[in-house]
Amino acid sequence: MADFDEPISDQEKVRIAADFIKHAPPGEFNEVFNDVRILLNNDSLLKEKASSSFSAYNKEQFTPVKLEGANEQVLVTRHGELPDGRFYDPRSKQSFQYDHLRKEASDPGAHSTNPTAEAWRAAVEESVTSYVRDRYPHGVCTVYGSSSGGTITLVVCIEDHQFQPQNFWNGRWRSEWSVSFQPSGGNVEVTGVLKVQVKETHYCTLKSNTTIFFKPFTVQFCNGYL
Repeated sequence: MADFDEPISDQEKVRIAADFIKHAPPGEFNEVFNDVRILLNNDSLLKEKASSSFSAYNKEQFTPVKLEGANEQVLVTRHGELPDGRFYDPRSKQSFQYDHLRKEASDPGAHSTNPTAEAWRAAVEESVTSYVRDRYPHGVCTVYGSSSGGTITLVVCIEDHQFQPQNFWNGRWRSEWSVSFQPSGGNVEVTGVLKVQVKETHYCTLKSNTTIFFKPFTVQFCNGYL
């Protein structure tokens, strides 16, 4: 029989704490963090060793944040993370520091987007923004653009959520779509993934985590039109 009185190492404590945080239900990050903080009872250890899980959670959840002076919110995602740990908003052309615990943006600064992809990115952003406003009650979208070897890649991220703990439920919708193409035209392959999380606690705790990977499909691209 295993000895349950055997002490747990700090490394194992951090691993368990990080796992709890990464799997926090939508809208309940603060509650999970506070519970983990009490259980671990070591703020220095939590912040020094488990801080990467805070960042991983926010990027995976497509956490929306408002930048000072920007008209629209931007999503915190892996696509917008810069090498120095900052993030950028391709819509407002700003980079910013993000506090993964307070969920706040600070220290905004100018950031240029990829010049080869920008015209395409901005055009898709305009269309996607209109689509999101029409179909998502609280939706936020961010469109990223990059280029390599003459190929342009666009990534569309969409997030919407409803947090209603007073009615015993929270939910979040995320989708990501990507496409790579040559500006000269040809067949274009589109890939997408949809993630939906719901937690309901009225009579009992029910959790639903659904991920759907859409089968890649091809569209014809010619003279600037899909």
